Amino acid sequence: MACALGATALAVSAQVKIGFIGTLSGPAAAVGKEQYDGFMLAVEQRQGMLGGVPVTVIQEDDQHNPELAAQLAQRLIERDKVSFITGVTFSDVMMAIARPMARAGMLFVGSNAGPAPMAGKQCNNRFVFASYQDEYQAGIVGRYAVDKGYWKTLFIAPDNASGKDQLRGFKRYYSGEVVSEIYAPPQQTDYAAALAQIRRVAPDAVVAFLPGDMGVHFIQQMNRTGLLSKVPLLTVGTVDGTTLPLLQDAALNVIAGAVWGPDLPSPTSKAFVAAFERKHGRIPSQYAAQGFDAALLIDSALKETKGSVADRGALRNALNAADFASVRSGFKFLRNGFPVQDGHVFVVAKDTQGRVSLQRIATPLEANPDGYWNECR
Repeated sequence: MACALGATALAVSAQVKIGFIGTLSGPAAAVGKEQYDGFMLAVEQRQGMLGGVPVTVIQEDDQHNPELAAQLAQRLIERDKVSFITGVTFSDVMMAIARPMARAGMLFVGSNAGPAPMAGKQCNNRFVFASYQDEYQAGIVGRYAVDKGYWKTLFIAPDNASGKDQLRGFKRYYSGEVVSEIYAPPQQTDYAAALAQIRRVAPDAVVAFLPGDMGVHFIQQMNRTGLLSKVPLLTVGTVDGTTLPLLQDAALNVIAGAVWGPDLPSPTSKAFVAAFERKHGRIPSQYAAQGFDAALLIDSALKETKGSVADRGALRNALNAADFASVRSGFKFLRNGFPVQDGHVFVVAKDTQGRVSLQRIATPLEANPDGYWNECR
């Protein structure tokens, strides 16, 4: 789906085409939609332009299908002649589209997925990520657990590569003992056995990476059984703007490690949250914030090249300079295209309007790099 913005967009020869690939259908559709809505908000605020140039955003739904995503990327490059590709929700999709993009010398600005290979040995100097390396947020939780003296933890995640990645990220900063690991089938809804194991193990804290409906069911069941009031629950990618509307009060006091939350004090973040709420009637998630930053990043690069996309090297350098006011403070790129940024801890609480949201309580990692940047050559 192409979204042409700006009154003269179709008539201007300097028009820039941007391809957006995201998971916009299926169980994770809310995440892709948030990425897209955040990106498009920045474009609309600039009257359909980025860097002073009219843009057309061509939206593609990868359906969380890596093979389909690779085909969509090829089509955006060859048929639609896009100058940038942005978005991408899941890391398996990112790995699938990296090769066709690299072959074409395509400029990529990611707004969620950040697989370890792309941060390390398979880095590409035409790829930048306005998000984080996948394991980074688990590292925030690991450092927080140490700070709180939680020396005995139980870890629960989906039984897939992402679950193992999150455990690795957690252990990067955690010096206590993970006494038990539970790996649930993706989309599991009944956690009775897991809750029984938590009671049996009696950890100092539970660490959960259970995205989407998995996290909703797990937290609801922890709450109903009374475990949530007895064992601290530390989460990664589990309580956010896509799941809290479903969880509501059941998630109160749950802890989350993240790089952004709706109460961060940066002027850009405050203005973004207010504008997003006016347009969509909901509190934005981190996915929306990352989409917004991705658009601001492209905007800054096009400003530097005065709207020209002819010199990809100049555009690449402008993207890597990250000369824009992010929703996050101190945002800058390492040589692998991933940002150095703060890692925050949030608690689920009610805001001044009585809405269930995330409130920052700590910043365990300050101006911190990801764990793979020095493998990028």
